[in-house]
This record gives sequence, structure tokens and C-alpha cells, in this order.
Amino acid sequence: MSRWRRWLASEPRERIRLRARIAGYFPIITWLPYYNRHLLSEDLIAAVIVTLMVIPQALAYAILAGLPAVAGLYASMLPLIAYTLFGTSRTLAVGPMAIVSLMTAAALSPLFVPGSVAYSQGAVTLALLSGLILALMGLLRLGFFANFLSHPVVSGLLTASGVLIAASQIASLMGIGGSGFTLLDQLLHILRHLDQLHWPTLGLGLSALIFLLLMRRAAPLLRRLGLAAGTATFIVRLGPVMAVAITTLLSWTLDLPALGVAVVGEIPAHLPPLSLPSLDPSVWRELLLPAFLISVVGFIESVSLAQMLAARRRERISPDQELIGLGSANLAAAFTSGMPVTGSLSRTVINFDAGARTPAAGALAAFGVGLVILCLTPLIAYLPIATLAASIIVSAMTLVDLPGLKRTWRYSQSDFAAMLITIVLTFLEGVEAGVMAGVGVSLALYLYRTSRPHTAVVGRLPGTEHFRNVRRHEAEIDAEIALLRIDESLYFANARYLEDTVYALIADRPAMRHLVLICSAVNMIDASALESLEAINARLADSQIALNLAEVKGPVMDRLKKSDFLDHLSGEVYLSTYAAWTELRHRLDDEARAGAESPDAAS
Repeated sequence: MSRWRRWLASEPRERIRLRARIAGYFPIITWLPYYNRHLLSEDLIAAVIVTLMVIPQALAYAILAGLPAVAGLYASMLPLIAYTLFGTSRTLAVGPMAIVSLMTAAALSPLFVPGSVAYSQGAVTLALLSGLILALMGLLRLGFFANFLSHPVVSGLLTASGVLIAASQIASLMGIGGSGFTLLDQLLHILRHLDQLHWPTLGLGLSALIFLLLMRRAAPLLRRLGLAAGTATFIVRLGPVMAVAITTLLSWTLDLPALGVAVVGEIPAHLPPLSLPSLDPSVWRELLLPAFLISVVGFIESVSLAQMLAARRRERISPDQELIGLGSANLAAAFTSGMPVTGSLSRTVINFDAGARTPAAGALAAFGVGLVILCLTPLIAYLPIATLAASIIVSAMTLVDLPGLKRTWRYSQSDFAAMLITIVLTFLEGVEAGVMAGVGVSLALYLYRTSRPHTAVVGRLPGTEHFRNVRRHEAEIDAEIALLRIDESLYFANARYLEDTVYALIADRPAMRHLVLICSAVNMIDASALESLEAINARLADSQIALNLAEVKGPVMDRLKKSDFLDHLSGEVYLSTYAAWTELRHRLDDEARAGAESPDAAS
């Protein structure tokens, strides 16, 4: 038994509980005491592979954000270490991401000149605000906020963003300076500057693009040549690294910069310098909303990916702690000349497939990036911008989910409408408008659906204690007893709809003596809905109809007991629908027999 394990086994219960609370904020405590050489070797292999991938992506995404290429490398160092300390995912790879880079450029371009010192300071200010927002949401346990964006809306946002990102790089692929953050602006910019087309740049960019597309489809061929599936996949994923190496070598040997081919240029061969965000309140006001949207989009993408991969290994993550982890990563980027960061889809999948076992793989990758900055920046200086543009285009198009559009249309046209609105607004107004529209449409759809809750008049399946919708099953019904199942929580938006449903049922059942509201799906009744129930109870009492409840959940009953509703309820509260059915049926039968035996009935 190791020294760490002996120490853990000897802890008093109080210290164990304290340690558990501390681990809630510092998840590194849960795995670092058990770290060993075997885990180190697996994490180290994954870190080497991710480092090879992060270099071209970090450079490309920094340029996409309108920043010096080195800002992407800076954002791939200390943020990874910060996430290692505070994140809960064992495999999430944090760093620059395509959508966040596009949103960063859209937020900063109206305020600063791209490439200026003020622009770079704006980027670290944006990272600082994003970090503060994420950390505050985590401390307030607002991880559920991700649920405000439905999956169709997220899919639509990713699809539109993928097209936008790819379109934004076409100009760089042609040797034309890019401009605009809407699809129309980007296309018009290209048409207006076609006379500036640089043929050597276009030839190099198209060659890199074709190479990358072929590499993505090379896995079956490599397997037919006898390579193992894992080896073939690894070679395919090294496609961007190979494209960078080949085109950089060509650029250096043929002196392509002398022909007018734009290259990354000289990169400072030193570790990230400390940076100070802007303290201008007006800048904070301008960047607060973009920072919030960047935080939300980045968090949703990161936590969805982290949960999916954690489930494969029967691990779990904490969305609230993920907010703190991503927040700390952005704060680290803000003070080390970086840019806003989040979990990267492609690098995370590669990290997972490469066998990363703990977040230490991210920290090791950060050290790898540091070595590249210190030792290999002279070679990176000759890297053509067109190669990075081709890499971004291929990566961005993986976000486009056309089959998802088709599936959503078939399953739910209202969800498809939300997806389509998000896509159109993202194209026309940019990613920020798409995000806000997505949130608005998601909430509007939720309110619409829950404002018209599904209800069903149910009847008893013959010879059983089960009750089903009379429109779908051959079920026993009783003219004097109506069983109405409510399939939604009751709150202000649907309270009036419930009243209308009940009154319509009364009109259809003139012989009704008892109404039973089946509340098995009701998780909450707010004050507005309680008033509606009181109005229904009074209206039914005036019509000589008793209102009964069945299958009321404990928390809902606890809330009802705090009011005087149950004291004035004209009927009873039953544990089950079957108990209500049998009890009321017996009561009505007894009343009928008593009425038949009375002197008035005999006369």
C-alpha cells in the first residue's frame, strides 16, 4: 500500500468529510493521490499527440479571432494547467476553439483595429469577463443554465457557425484579406476583391485543402494496405500536422513570402508575458454581453462533450464545477496574453482516443506547447496563412450537421423551425444574434408547449388496476366519474388552460358527479395554478360536482398543506387512481341503493 493510501485509510471521518468538501472545489484531490507511473505514461503519450494537433489549430484560431498567431499558443498553456486543477473531466482538452474565436472577432472588431495592441488587450479583457462569468455561475450552481438551449438550437448554431467559419477563410485561401462576420458580408467582400486574387496563394491553399480532405477519407485505404485500425486513424488525424510541415517546408525552400504568399511571420520565442486587461468601464460594458454569450456557448459545448466521453468510461463530471474549471482557464488566459478558451471538440476526442487517463494530460500538453514556443518558432514563421485557412475550413465543416436537419424535420417541425431561425439569424446577423435567438426560441417553445399541457380522460382497462387514455384504448368509463390525467406541472402559463379543459369536460359530461385530477406527472403547482384549482373547486361545487385528487407527489402535497386549499376541497385526495375509482364507485352505488330504498323513491 502506498504512503498516500495509508494516509487516506488512517483519516478520521471528520477529516474525510472535510477533504470531500475541498475536493468539490479542487477535483485534482480525487485523482492526484493515486497517480502513478502507469497513468503518467498513458497521459504522456496522449499529451504528445494533442501537442502535435494543438499547434496548427491554436495558430489558426488566433488568426481567425483577428489576433497574432502566438496568442493561440499562449492560450494553450496556462489555461490547460488551470483546468487541470479545477476541472472534473479526465479528457477535456481546453484551448482556442473555432466558434469562440469567431465570436471573439465579432465582439472586438467594432471596437478596435484588428492586430493592434488595443485589440489584443480587448481579447484578454474578454477572456477575463468570460472567466468571471463562468466562475460566478459555478459558485452559484447555475450549471442547469445549459438546458436553456435545446439540442436542435445548438445543432443549428453549430451548423450555421461551421458555414460562417469556413466562408470567412475563403478570402485567406485566395490571398484576399477577410472581412465581415455575416455570410452576406463575407461573400460580398470576396466578389468585390476578386481582382486581388493571388494565384500562388490560391494554388497552395487549394492543394492543402485537397490534401486535408483526402486524408480524412484515407483510413479505409490505409487499413486495406495492412495497417491496424488504430494506426490508420492516428495517421489520418495527423493530416493537419503533415499539411503544416509540408507547406512550411515548401514556403522556406521556395521562399514563397518573396512571391507575396502571406505567412505567420516571426513569433516571439519566449513564454507568455503577463498581461493586464483593460480597466476602462466603457470597454467592459461593450464586452459584457459578448463575454456572456461566449461563456454560454463554450460551456454548453464543453459540458456536452465531457459528459458523453465520461459516460463511456463510467465516470461522471459536475457541470457546476466545470463552470469553475472553464472560468479558471479563461482567467489564466486573461493574464497570460491569451484569448477566450473552452473545450475543443477535435482535440478532446483525440485526447480520449489517445488514452488520456487524467487531466494531467492537459498539463503535460501545455508543457509541450511551451517547448515548441521556445525551440521551434523559427520554423513556424514560414507557415503559410493559406494552410491555416484550409485547416480551419476542413475543421469547421465537421460542425455542419445536415442529417440532423433532416431528422429534426421528420420528428418535430416546431423544433426544426427553432433550428432554422437560429441558422438564418446566424447567417444574417452573426453568431451572437444566433445564440440570443436560440435561447429566445427555446424558451418560447417551452412556454408554448407547457402552456397547453397534454391531458387525457382515462378509463380502466377491464379486469386490471391500470388506467389508460380512452382515445387510445378500449377502457371502462363511468358517466358519473371523470378521470382527467394532467401530464405537466401546473404554473402561471397553463393555469387558465387547465380551467378551460375542465369546464369543457363538464359540458361534455352532464351526468358527472365526481372529477378526479390525476397528478402523477405534476411536479409543481405555483400560486397562480393554486388559484385556478380553487376556482375550479368552487365552480364544480356550484354544479354539485366533487373535485378529487389522485397520485399527488409528496413535495406537491407538502406545498398544498401550507395553504387552505385542502380544507375547502369538495372531494378527497387518493393515493392511487384505482383507489379513487373503487371508492367513488362504491360510494355512488351505496347512494343509489339508499335512494332506491327510501320512502320517497318507493312512492
